[in-house]
Amino acid sequence: MSEADTLAGSRKSRLRITEIFYSLQGESRPAGYPTAFIRLTGCPLRCHYCDTEYAFHGGRVMEIADIIQAISAYQAKFVCVTGGEPLAQPNCLGLLTDLCDLDYRVSLETSGALDIAEVDQRVNIVMDIKTPASGEHARNRWENLEHLKPDDQLKFVISDKSDYDWSRKLMSQHQLTERFFVLLSPAWGAALERGLAEWILEDRLNVRFQIQLHKHIWGDEPGR
Repeated sequence: MSEADTLAGSRKSRLRITEIFYSLQGESRPAGYPTAFIRLTGCPLRCHYCDTEYAFHGGRVMEIADIIQAISAYQAKFVCVTGGEPLAQPNCLGLLTDLCDLDYRVSLETSGALDIAEVDQRVNIVMDIKTPASGEHARNRWENLEHLKPDDQLKFVISDKSDYDWSRKLMSQHQLTERFFVLLSPAWGAALERGLAEWILEDRLNVRFQIQLHKHIWGDEPGR
């Protein structure tokens, strides 16, 4: 193998990481379980409600082997790869497969704006559908719906009643609650918990209401 091939192979095993930490999963189906989190750096979106802007830039370059060694210390069954937008770094696909090969229960939190077709089928995808109040709903990649598995999860972050009405119509139009596990979450800081819960009940929606459990415990503290 030439030196150039060696360097190319090394680059394929590197990712820019904002943080690796251990906490309770605050969202999605395994909420409450101790989980190792790998937060990748960078995101092409700028959602108005984003609570991880510190992950847009910076970070440090790590080899996938070193990332896996770092999370092994937590002895967690669940691993969540998040961002930023993890799929903005192509080498994320290799990390996901390596984690699955090690029998971790792997989830990927993604914005829904980038192609998920090549994500390892063993990964549980938690994919956003960006609502109008996010400012990024034009970035929804609708083709991704055809690549989701029945046990994958769709997440709508709701900022106001208009967001909710838009989401409800979209769910009906695409029969999303019949096809996937659907989550509705009030945007952090929107003081919408009670309102969203009551709208869901009034409309008899077959969705899961969720709050950001980790935020209610630790607030905006990074690494939580």
